[in-house]
Amino acid sequence: MYETIEQLKSNHLIWQGAHTPISGEHLSTGFDTLDQKLEGGYPKHGVVEIQSLSGIGELRLMFPHIRQSNSQRLTVFIQPPGNLCAEQLEAEQVDHGKVLIIYPETPQHALWAAEQCLKSGACEQVLLWHSDLEVHQARRLQVASEEGDCLQFIFRHPQEGRFSLPVSLSMTLSPHRHGLEVTVTKRKGGWPQGSFILHMDHLWPSLTLVQDSPVVVPFPLLKQG
Repeated sequence: MYETIEQLKSNHLIWQGAHTPISGEHLSTGFDTLDQKLEGGYPKHGVVEIQSLSGIGELRLMFPHIRQSNSQRLTVFIQPPGNLCAEQLEAEQVDHGKVLIIYPETPQHALWAAEQCLKSGACEQVLLWHSDLEVHQARRLQVASEEGDCLQFIFRHPQEGRFSLPVSLSMTLSPHRHGLEVTVTKRKGGWPQGSFILHMDHLWPSLTLVQDSPVVVPFPLLKQG
């Protein structure tokens, strides 16, 4: 048993509670609050699962991270909902010359494309929309991301009562009047986090709701004497 545990530890397949990841193992998310909650940011490679409804700001969560990259490698979008256009990417200050958008014919083709992009060494991050991911498929993507030193983001609809996938990081997003409510449900090398609000007012003020001012009704003052 001791030899088995030592072998797992040597292959980095066991996390010890005393281990604290160092900042060099992470990439900034572009949001100070999220970086603090994740103790540095996203992992340098691996699979990041994002459970979210479509259209609540889940893609805007990615733009600050993407545009701060100085790498010449590609950012790949696979099967995104709706149509991404050059004008949108330019408005978000994302270099569309380093963006590849793929619309595969089947979910199987989407997974194949993601794995090939991860392993190629030509990509910085791959964003895949795929709800029906199996455990063995997540493991293949994890291995491919390490081989190509590339980060894999997987967007899925909320999976209530389903099994947990072997991913480096899992977050659930909910809409909030000031941006997003984020719950970190799984984090390799660290403990899960409770829910917190990720404010996006300063980046997209027109897409957040302003808190209504309370209605104050003055009462007449009673005269003394």
